[in-house]
Amino acid sequence: MHFDRELDVKGLNCPLPILRTKKALSEMSPGEVLHVLATDPGSVKDFQAFARQTGNELLSGADLNQALPTAIFEFYLKRK
Repeated sequence: MHFDRELDVKGLNCPLPILRTKKALSEMSPGEVLHVLATDPGSVKDFQAFARQTGNELLSGADLNQALPTAIFEFYLKRK
């Protein structure tokens, strides 16, 4: 998927992935897409709630490495 900016928040736990995502989105233009990589298992629900509460669109969320000891979660958010 095409994205305009990437944010790596692997190794960070709640609430840091959301806070860094919020900051990154605030620096982007409406319609631009942010690609986020995270390792916090709670980030799946956190990003869903974040999108609902802020109006930014969660285009995709997936677990990239289900077989590895540490899962990597990938999210694409479109700035409102």
